[in-house]
Amino acid sequence: MFTKACEYGIRSTIFIALKSNRSERCGLHDIASEIDSPEAYTAKILQILVHNGIIESTKGPGGGYYMSPETSQRINLADIIEVYEGDWLDRRCGMGLSDCNEDHPCPIHHQFKQIRENLKNMLQKANIHKLASELDEGLSFLRAIQNP
Repeated sequence: MFTKACEYGIRSTIFIALKSNRSERCGLHDIASEIDSPEAYTAKILQILVHNGIIESTKGPGGGYYMSPETSQRINLADIIEVYEGDWLDRRCGMGLSDCNEDHPCPIHHQFKQIRENLKNMLQKANIHKLASELDEGLSFLRAIQNP
């Protein structure tokens, strides 16, 4: 549904929030490993998150990526998606048409409009702090289960 950059951005943010809730900072290697992403690509993903104020970083001993409790309470999935996808959800056509709108609707425009609104509402309610807490409690995961 989203680009790989957006998916990795979401997973990175949740992992960083989890570590920050434990008063820990995390490095690039740990983040890339946890979200199952190449390190070089993860570095670019993290730069975008820092630039947009989603996460913070510090260099040097004791440095790494982190997120303040206030930020993790304020940020939701819709905020992260907007960083990578722009207003994707507001302009997405259910059939992938570029010129679908209220004045020129595709055959499923009105039905898909309701789905878009429901999805947008869910993403706005998906608080990063809560998602990180659920991860910490073992109620969710960030990477695929490896088959033996």
